[in-house]
Amino acid sequence: MRRFALLVAASALLVGQTSPPAAEYHIYAGNTHSHTAYTWSHGDHLAPNGCAGILTYTQDPASPAAKWNDGYVKTAGDGCAGIYVINGSQIPAPGVTVKPDWQKFQGPPSAHYAAAKAAGYDFYAATDHSQDAGFQPPGPMNPTWLESKKQAVAATDDRFTALAGFEYSENDGPGGTGHLNVYNSADILNALAPGIDLPYFYKWLAAAKPNGDGPVVASFNHPDPTQYDNWSHRDPQVTDILTTLEVINSNNKIHYPAFINALDHGWKVSPICGNDNHGLAGIPKQTSRTFLLAKSRSKADLLDAMKNRRTYASLDKNLQASYTLNGQIMGSTLQQAGPLHFDITVSDPDTTNPKDKITKIDIVTDGGETVSDFTPTPDYTIHWATSVNSPGKKYFFVRVWTAGGGDAPGADPANPVAWLAPVWTGK
Repeated sequence: MRRFALLVAASALLVGQTSPPAAEYHIYAGNTHSHTAYTWSHGDHLAPNGCAGILTYTQDPASPAAKWNDGYVKTAGDGCAGIYVINGSQIPAPGVTVKPDWQKFQGPPSAHYAAAKAAGYDFYAATDHSQDAGFQPPGPMNPTWLESKKQAVAATDDRFTALAGFEYSENDGPGGTGHLNVYNSADILNALAPGIDLPYFYKWLAAAKPNGDGPVVASFNHPDPTQYDNWSHRDPQVTDILTTLEVINSNNKIHYPAFINALDHGWKVSPICGNDNHGLAGIPKQTSRTFLLAKSRSKADLLDAMKNRRTYASLDKNLQASYTLNGQIMGSTLQQAGPLHFDITVSDPDTTNPKDKITKIDIVTDGGETVSDFTPTPDYTIHWATSVNSPGKKYFFVRVWTAGGGDAPGADPANPVAWLAPVWTGK
């Protein structure tokens, strides 16, 4: 896909702040959430048989799952379970069978990376469920985890970056529930092990060591509006690691209310898209993307973009967008109060497709309030410079509309196609 350089020179628009050095960013598109054959308990490699429930069991009498019971996904069909969780280890239930030609539908991380590279992704993260049997017992020397990281290194070259991560799936509490991805950690943690909950995970995340170059970064996955114990247990350390949130999941499922609630509870998260595919077929088919503003496509620079919240999520696979607020790039936190000057640029390279013309841009603040909007003559490149007077607000971010509503199924031009990272005012 086409990329362009973004030059950020703060001095022209900056009010009452020290000008940082000019920085050049490029925009890279990819997927931040996928499941390979290492998530063997469920996925496109298994033959469908109507068994959809999850049964949990543990010998620990103190566990809330001290007997067989319906899990967090209720049993469907004739009451058969699709997955067993036994002492925190997740496996296919008896009777679940593998397709004879399952390799066509699912494969290890290396197969996912090869397919993503062929489909033109700039980066791709494999984030298998850490409770699956192959990751037990979890730890930095677990053979499956080591192989996941090894395959990411082998797949990375000068035109594609593979990222190794895992999905922490907290389904039982007691300290809230919710799924989260962790990228570039040396270690791994199983959410279904006894005594592990979200407060434990946040403390673990704050101490997690990186796997080589780049920081450890985490994301909220497919969040409900009041999930994660209604966004509780936040502290400054975890706030600077858990920096992204899936506004788009599974190509076209939108989690915008959760994004607003997370921001209003003080989480400093920027939007991403996790396609959450459990097989190979979605890689060339799914069209929504996470976009990162990074200095290069290296692993360290892509993770730095996620860490510093220079991200956006789009239902259009190659929409190019960025903005500054008082000269500070999206994802930043302003150091001093003052008038708010936005400089927004959006473009789409598909200049022969009328559906890709940009039709609207708006600016949103605390509580999801729209404070300014712009309806230009539809075009493939739009530049909007504007000022906003909304004192006391904690954050602002930008949304974009196009004539066709994006490339994903169910596209609706009445709804936004992209959500850009906030800038925080420091309030």
